[in-house]
Amino acid sequence: MLPPSRKSLAAAFAPACLALLLFLVPSTLFAAGPQAAFEAAWYVWVLLLFVFSFVLGIFAVLAGVGGGVLFVPIVSSFFPFHLDYVRGAGLMVALSGAISAGAPLMRKGLADLKLGLPMALIGSMSSIAGAMVGLALPAQTVQLLLGIVIVAIAVIMLLSGKSGYPVVKVPDALSKALHISGIYYEESIGKEISWQVHRTPLSFVFFLMIGFIGGMFGLGAGFANVPVFNLLMGVPLKVSVATSGLVLSINGAAAAWVYMFKGAMLPLIAVPSIGGMMLGSKIGARLLSRVNTGSVRVIVVSMLAVAGFRSLLKGFGI
Repeated sequence: MLPPSRKSLAAAFAPACLALLLFLVPSTLFAAGPQAAFEAAWYVWVLLLFVFSFVLGIFAVLAGVGGGVLFVPIVSSFFPFHLDYVRGAGLMVALSGAISAGAPLMRKGLADLKLGLPMALIGSMSSIAGAMVGLALPAQTVQLLLGIVIVAIAVIMLLSGKSGYPVVKVPDALSKALHISGIYYEESIGKEISWQVHRTPLSFVFFLMIGFIGGMFGLGAGFANVPVFNLLMGVPLKVSVATSGLVLSINGAAAAWVYMFKGAMLPLIAVPSIGGMMLGSKIGARLLSRVNTGSVRVIVVSMLAVAGFRSLLKGFGI
């Protein structure tokens, strides 16, 4: 019998070892050249993608990030799929996770419509524009820009802080006009928490940019939505995380239609990715209470950094 501490360590690093193996398998196959890579039977790549997405689903939950922000840079860097199809599948991965979690969070009063809908309206319009721009640009240019964005996300995730219950003494005029405020029951302390927001006009600008980036690269924008809600607007952390999924589901749906219309949504890539990610997310939710999420977050940031630098190299044709 292993001591509890070693059990936790094993639980944390077993997925990491599997993820490393899955990094090496596709890259080793692809090292022989694109011709040799595509000579493998089609179901081999589908199976690898399913298993890989399953592992990413575990890490996404443990690190508290959306599946799309991990899926797109890693799959585009280590699998021989065209970037447009990977971005389309990434949107569906992020969208499916957000939709599946949305109803329970709204029933608990955590996902707030008055907070999420105005930001989703701004973000969905810019996500459509981002998707159209991303599909119009050459794949190599998008790969280079993706590398820059992913490295920046890794730095933001490493440095960003979080506040459980921010204090907003005076709400701004726009949030009062939109009636953005609320109350939710906090189970951990057994009492109701009331909240209000400020800096709403500046937040609209941020969500405009976040929607554009999410649509252009097929990324789930939870990595950016939560800090804007929590640190900029002063929304409690749990409400920020829950409402981020609501915003993501609307923005992702808007951008996904563009990818479908342009023929950049391939079921052979999207279906195993969604299935693997959702199954992995369930396993990750069970491991959440037993694993040191701080260590997992460092692993995820490292994975993003490696994938980001690889995307930069591919963008430069190296």
